[in-house]
Amino acid sequence: MLLWAALALPAVSVDPLGLNEPRTATQQLTGLTVLATAVTLRRTHPLPAFLLAATLGLATAPSLFTLAYGPALAALALLLGRRADRARTALIGFGGIAVAGTVKIAVRDVDPTVEWAVLMATLVFGAVFPWLTGRYWRQGRELAAAGWARADQLEREQRIVADRARLRERARIAQDMHDSLGHELSLIAVRAGALQVAPDLPDPHREAAADLRAAASQATDRLHTIIGLLREEGDEQAPLAPTGESIDALVARAKESGLHITYADERDHPEARRELTEGTVHRVVQEALTNAAKHAPGAHVTVTLTRDGPATTVTVTNGRSGGAGSDATAPPSGGGSGLRALRTRVTDLDGTLAAGPHGDGFRVTARLPDRGVAPRPAAPRLTEARRRTALAFGAAVAAGALLVGGTFAWYAYTRTHSVLDPADYARLRVGDPRADVERVLPDRTVADPPLERAPTPPPPGADCAYYRSSGELFTSVAHFRLCFESGESGDDERLVDKAVIPTTQDQDHHNRERVR
Repeated sequence: MLLWAALALPAVSVDPLGLNEPRTATQQLTGLTVLATAVTLRRTHPLPAFLLAATLGLATAPSLFTLAYGPALAALALLLGRRADRARTALIGFGGIAVAGTVKIAVRDVDPTVEWAVLMATLVFGAVFPWLTGRYWRQGRELAAAGWARADQLEREQRIVADRARLRERARIAQDMHDSLGHELSLIAVRAGALQVAPDLPDPHREAAADLRAAASQATDRLHTIIGLLREEGDEQAPLAPTGESIDALVARAKESGLHITYADERDHPEARRELTEGTVHRVVQEALTNAAKHAPGAHVTVTLTRDGPATTVTVTNGRSGGAGSDATAPPSGGGSGLRALRTRVTDLDGTLAAGPHGDGFRVTARLPDRGVAPRPAAPRLTEARRRTALAFGAAVAAGALLVGGTFAWYAYTRTHSVLDPADYARLRVGDPRADVERVLPDRTVADPPLERAPTPPPPGADCAYYRSSGELFTSVAHFRLCFESGESGDDERLVDKAVIPTTQDQDHHNRERVR
C-alpha cells in the first residue's frame, strides 16, 4: 500500500499543478488501477508489472516520458532488476517498448526525430539504468549470502578438522596406555608365573598365583581389544571398519555373525558402487547393523541403497526380535550416542538422517550427496561481479550515447536540408507553376511547422509545404509557407499563396507595435 501510494502521488498531483495535459476522472482512475495491479504483481511477475507501467507512459505520451507515470516506470524497472532471474526477458521487454513507441510516433502527426530521441532517452535513463541498479543490488545480496554460506562451510570444516585432531590425540593416548599398561600387566603375568613354579610355595598359594597370571593375561587381551577400538580409521587392527571394506563385505561379515539380512543395491551407476566402499555410507550401515544386533537379536534386517538425484539414500530396517528381553524399537530417535555422532557426521556433509520406530521394528534412513557428482558452484568473486556490473553500465551508457547522438545527427540533417534560401523565396510569384517552383525548393520539408504563429490561415483545399529560412539548430527561425492548388484540368498545379511565419521574438515585437 505504501509503494502504491508513493507511485500514485505524482499521477494525481501533476494535473492540479499544471504540469500535465488535463485528464478525465476516468483516465486517472484507470491509471491508478493499473498501478495497483503492477504493484501487486511486482514480486511474482516483475516483468508484466514493469510493462504495465510502460503501457501507461505510452498511452499518455508517445515518447514514454511523463511526469505522472515516470516515477512508477523507474521504480518498477528497479524491482525488475532486483527480482528477475534472467536478463534476456527484460531486454526483450525493453525492445518491445521501443518498437511500440516508434510505431506510435510514426502514425502521429509530430516531428518523429524529437519524439524518438525523447523515447530512447527515457527508455535508457528511466528504465535500463534503474534495471541495472536493481541487478547490482540483487548481485550484492547474492554475494553476501554466498559469503555467509562460505563462512558456515569453513566453520564446519574447522569442526571436522578439530574432531579429527581430537581423535588423533585420543588414539595417541590410547596407544600410550596400551604400551605402558600392557607392559606392566605383562610383568605381572611373568612374576605370577615365576611365583607359581616356585618349589617352596604351598599348593593354595600356587593356585592363587595361577589365577593371578590368568587374570593378567585376560586383562591384557581386553586392553588390546578396547584400545583397538580407539585407533584411527585405517589402523591395521581396527575391528569395526576394516580398511577398504565395501558395503557388500560388511553385510557378508554381519551375516556370518548370525544376522538375517536382505541386501539390495538399486543404484545403476558403477561409480556410485565404488564410492560406497568407504566413508559415511559405510558408517551408517555399520551403526544400524550394530544397533539391530544389540537391541533386536534374531530379527530380520533389510538394507537398501537407492539413487535419489545426485545423492544416495540408505535405508536399514529391522523387525521385532523373537528373543526375550529384546527391544526392537530402541534406541529412540535421537537417542544413543552412536546415532548422535552419526547424525553430526551426516549433517556436516550436508546430508540428512532420520532414525525411529517403524512398525514393529526400527528404521534408520540417511540421504547423502554423492561426493564428486554434484559439486557446489563456486561463489562469484566480488571483483568479477563488480567488473560485470561496470561493463553492463558502460554498455548502457554507450548505447544511450549512440542513440542520442544518432538522433541529434538526424535532427541536424532534417533541419539543414529543409532550408529555403530567402532570396529564392523572394523571387517566387503567386501563379508560378509548381514544377518551376520545385526547382529551387530543398529536398525535405518541415514536419512540425509552427502553425500557431502563421499570420493568416492557409487557403482552403490547398496543398501547403513549410520550409525553414535558416539552418540554425537551437534558435527560433522564420518559416516559409507555400501553398499549391490544381487548376480546372487537375494537372496544372500553381502557387496560390506564399507567407512568412515569423519567429517568436518577431511576433511578440509585432504585437507590441500593434498595441502602440
